[in-house]
Amino acid sequence: MIKRKFIYLFALSLFTVINCKAALVQTYQSDKPNEDGYEAWLRYQLVEDAEMLQQYRSMINSVIVAGDSPTIQAISDELSEALPQLLSKQLLFDNSFTDSGNLIIGTSGTSARINALGMSDELSQIGDEGYIIKSATIEGVENIIIAANTDLGLLYGTFAFLRELQTNADISSLSIQSSPKVQYRMLNHWDNLSRLVERGYAGLSLWEWGSLPEYNNPRYTDYARLNASIGINATAVNNVNADPKILTEQFLEKLVTLADAFRPYGIKLFVSINYQSPMRVGGLDTADPLDPDVRQWWKDKADQIYEMIPDFGGFLVKADSEGQPGPFAYDRDHAVGANVLAEAVEPHGGVVIWRAFVYSPEQEDRFREAYDEFVPLDGKFNDNVILQVKNGPIDFQPREPFSPLFGALPNTNTMLELQITQEYFGFDKHLAYQGTLFEEAIDSDTYAKGKGSTVGDVVSGNVFDYEYTGMAGVVNLGNTQNWTGHPFVQSSWYAFGRLAWDYTLTADEIADEWMRMTFTNNERFLDPIGEVMMQSREAGVNYRMPLGLTHLYAQGHHYGPAPWTANLPRPDWTAVYYHKADENGIGFDRTESGSNAVEQYHDEVEAMFRNVNTTPEDYLLWFHHVPWTHEMKSGKTLWEELIHKYYEGVEQVRWMQKKWESVKPFIDEQRFEQVKALLKIQEKDAVRWRNSCVLYFQSLSGLPIPDGLDKPVRDLEYYKSLERTVYVPAPRYND
Repeated sequence: MIKRKFIYLFALSLFTVINCKAALVQTYQSDKPNEDGYEAWLRYQLVEDAEMLQQYRSMINSVIVAGDSPTIQAISDELSEALPQLLSKQLLFDNSFTDSGNLIIGTSGTSARINALGMSDELSQIGDEGYIIKSATIEGVENIIIAANTDLGLLYGTFAFLRELQTNADISSLSIQSSPKVQYRMLNHWDNLSRLVERGYAGLSLWEWGSLPEYNNPRYTDYARLNASIGINATAVNNVNADPKILTEQFLEKLVTLADAFRPYGIKLFVSINYQSPMRVGGLDTADPLDPDVRQWWKDKADQIYEMIPDFGGFLVKADSEGQPGPFAYDRDHAVGANVLAEAVEPHGGVVIWRAFVYSPEQEDRFREAYDEFVPLDGKFNDNVILQVKNGPIDFQPREPFSPLFGALPNTNTMLELQITQEYFGFDKHLAYQGTLFEEAIDSDTYAKGKGSTVGDVVSGNVFDYEYTGMAGVVNLGNTQNWTGHPFVQSSWYAFGRLAWDYTLTADEIADEWMRMTFTNNERFLDPIGEVMMQSREAGVNYRMPLGLTHLYAQGHHYGPAPWTANLPRPDWTAVYYHKADENGIGFDRTESGSNAVEQYHDEVEAMFRNVNTTPEDYLLWFHHVPWTHEMKSGKTLWEELIHKYYEGVEQVRWMQKKWESVKPFIDEQRFEQVKALLKIQEKDAVRWRNSCVLYFQSLSGLPIPDGLDKPVRDLEYYKSLERTVYVPAPRYND
């Protein structure tokens, strides 16, 4: 009897607990409906600020969009979707001019009212893609004007205006003028025709090759909308390790459907090509760029593509790098190799983007390779060739000094290549906002024409008179519902677009925009998570490879640590090649006593990096082999500083977890729980990184872990055994 009563009471209490918990969850969910992240930063939620909402409602009653084109239709569609949800009110979308609150959108050629404002001087300053948003009185009525020289400029202006509303900005007296600082603002997809994505961590490729060209997935349009909203105007849809089949008629027909979906949003389609395509799909017995039949093949292929896609952007090329074929097989240099392609697309207004990511096993220092290969060719490339240069001299590492190619090519169009996908930052499992890395690279001073010649100024053509300018972002988008896997990887996609449009923006203000549009305008969310975003990249550097260490990853997947990696077919695929740690010290000597790579920089930068005492400590081990006993600015020895950095990185992740926990009431449960779980994974990985590296370097230095720091429970051999352990897909190359 007692036992049965106990069971009854236990069951009753359990039932009560479960139902109370369910009630709490239900309350939580009803307050903040769950979101899957598909809308990204274009989630049009009711404006939260009551004062701003009242202002917007009083100022926007009628929407007048002048013109008739697919882009104008895209503008109308976006506004009819966004404004009723943001303002929670019915609006007039029939182009009626009312006696209060008109939003008027048009060019001086399509809108008589805008033409009557006499804006020719203002419009002459913004080019074909810029826009003006301003308050203006017309016929005695206060209006908001979005004006541009082209329909595409109006599209960018429309998204910019919606951003003002989404971020709860004051629009009572608008005066905004903006135009892009570089021409090509481009995404590079590393998507294979098998739909596996190299370094992609968000599912399969967006491009459903099997159902193209017949099925135009609506997701293609949403992809274009998201990109246009941040100013991206070009995309290379396939892997730079290219399958030649992309140039066959079968796949060109599929590309037509994608180009049609992108066109209203101003996005030009590019394809990556395999340099042996004339042989692999063209039936020729050579791909020699100076062979007349090869030159004619490329010309004919370009003519065919432009017949099918009149606004085709051009070719992206990875050649003579990591096993990809190129002109070297025929004793031709990069310029000769690029120019045959440039000649083929030039009559159609196309460009060739030639990647400068090259390295040779014969080179004593991989750092030097790109500079040594390309600087002698400066001025030999055709005018419609753009050299695409990674931000650093090695390979998208968590922190690299800027590539010395920036500022070294006055006669060769040069664009910046950044990585959005987190190949070296924990895939889709770690929170690592890349806006701070992008800003750091863009703001680096090359001294090409004295102080102030930043990388941003170089690639925008402000330092040298480039014919074409641009920035490219290697992206990880996939068919996962939220596009990027980790919700916060969206922030790096967003940051790339905003910086490509205007590289003078700061990572901080971009993060603030993104949070407001993606989550909430509530300051109790923005303040702590803004801190998290701004410190997240530095945390990732600290627990992986602080003080200028680099390339300590396990080869192949690049997810986990392996600072002990040695004895691979190529030395520059090993970790020991880069850190050169021994019982005396650590770091790669790139001064005159080593590879002398510092000589590739302009004098002021060279002098800074050449001297161990003037080299910023963030880059110390990039340029110097330093004794373990070297005194750092903190007063610690190098050994002590290095170990403290590793421990600091782990603590930063734990701090990030606490900050995230504090914002639970302000966002939906689904995204909160996802990020919470991912931060737990990140903490585990950070501990593994820390312990692996600390124990390995200790095995060489013979020095103790400083007092006050917890000692790893497991030994080095345990962490070595985990080297090949990776729990996420990391597909590579073609399948």
